[in-house]
Amino acid sequence: MRRADRLFQIVQLIRGRRLSTAAYLARRLEVSERTIYHDVAQLQHQGVPIEGEAGVGYRLGAGFELPPLMFTQDEAKSLVASVRLAQAWLDPALAREAENALGKILSVLPDTARAAAESLAIYAPAFGVEPVTRQHLQTLREAVAARRKLHIAYRDPQEKTSQRTIHPLGCFFWGKVWTLAAWCEARRDFRNFRVDRIQKLEVLEAGFRQETGKTLADFLRQVGAPAL
Repeated sequence: MRRADRLFQIVQLIRGRRLSTAAYLARRLEVSERTIYHDVAQLQHQGVPIEGEAGVGYRLGAGFELPPLMFTQDEAKSLVASVRLAQAWLDPALAREAENALGKILSVLPDTARAAAESLAIYAPAFGVEPVTRQHLQTLREAVAARRKLHIAYRDPQEKTSQRTIHPLGCFFWGKVWTLAAWCEARRDFRNFRVDRIQKLEVLEAGFRQETGKTLADFLRQVGAPAL
């Protein structure tokens, strides 16, 4: 990849996230973190308002805009494939919004690119997730966004049911099942809950704060996963 193309991709990646670390950018662009530091410094020197610093993360300053982008045929195909696959596994609300977003993208493509994308022979029959699990997924992601505590009745692999009050942190898809990463008040530790084993789910009025040692970033560090 030419450096000019890489600089453009860095801006695109940073603008698409709340905070992007050098490690994340390096993984996406398959270069070293040192290269990212140099590239970001060059962009800042050219007047691109990238805020942040090495070791913390980067974001774009308010008001920065780039010209609208046009997708290639292969990029449009990848979007169609992604939405078709995702719809089989997302909750109903997100699946509808994904289809609406894809429709807006396809509507502005040239006719040839749109036809190629829509004729893509990749499909995902919608029987991947049980209806009750789909509904739970929507409730869980909304609770994560609102930082609302949850009370759940959970059935473990030994068929034992327990009552838990948890702080939902994020939903993870593992190819066949969804899990919820959460801070469990009863265990005073992180726990993973299979969403299809949640028997009852109640969103509580009480919220929770981002506390050191109890965040999604802390959970990911504990399990050795890369930061999102």
